[in-house]
Amino acid sequence: MSIAPSPTEIYERSEQEGRRRLSMSGLEQTTTAFMAGITIVFGIAALGVVDSLVAPQFGSEFARLLGALGFAIGVVFLIVGRTELFTENFFGPVAAAIAHSGRRRWGLLLRLWVVTLVFNFIGGAVLVAVVAVDGALPAGAHEALDSIAEDIAAKTWSATLARAVLAGALLTLLSYMLSAVNTVTSRIMLAFAVGFFLALGPFDHVVVSGLHLLLGLWLEADVGYRDVFVNFGLATAGNVLGGLFLMTFTHTAQVRGARAHDEGTEHRER
Repeated sequence: MSIAPSPTEIYERSEQEGRRRLSMSGLEQTTTAFMAGITIVFGIAALGVVDSLVAPQFGSEFARLLGALGFAIGVVFLIVGRTELFTENFFGPVAAAIAHSGRRRWGLLLRLWVVTLVFNFIGGAVLVAVVAVDGALPAGAHEALDSIAEDIAAKTWSATLARAVLAGALLTLLSYMLSAVNTVTSRIMLAFAVGFFLALGPFDHVVVSGLHLLLGLWLEADVGYRDVFVNFGLATAGNVLGGLFLMTFTHTAQVRGARAHDEGTEHRER
């Protein structure tokens, strides 16, 4: 039985992965983000298909529960396939930038964020256009996705912001926990659990909610471009707050405290 790594070991693994991501070429960052956008739309499509199949017999609440399980498949595809959503770059790359401070390192981080966010949406929009084609999904799936998109758009700005904070913290926590496990099976289980909880909320991840709203818009749900842009702004702000301040910076402080304690202990022992 393997021993669970300490918080410091997990952080160091994350930092190493962050250095790898910061050093990726522009082409690698672009294609990785593009594929992540495509991949997560499979989860959105699964949510709609499951919801439409279950709701007629078992009701909408049970359908949403099982639909969240369907969506989680998309997050599993994302993690196992090593593609990256915007919020997955809130832990490791930030830890790497903090460890090796300098304008160049922070510039690389900013480039990574911008490229990932933009190409998440571009890749996702390509598959959203395919999913929106009449007959692409089983009967009733489009209507189910319309209803969910309208629910996302109908939330108040404060609720959207709060749910975005939760989504940012949740996805950043996933990035942290993935550095604590060593097997594909463990990664699948973590991804599935987090994907299920994300959809069950549902919490507003800027890419997931944005693409879902875009799909609803193209399916002629009661959603407008204004809803897409408002959600984008609020979700981005909330994701950053939840991911950086609730997770990344607190773990950084935890590890720095542990390192200072260990150094103090070593000094006293000498």
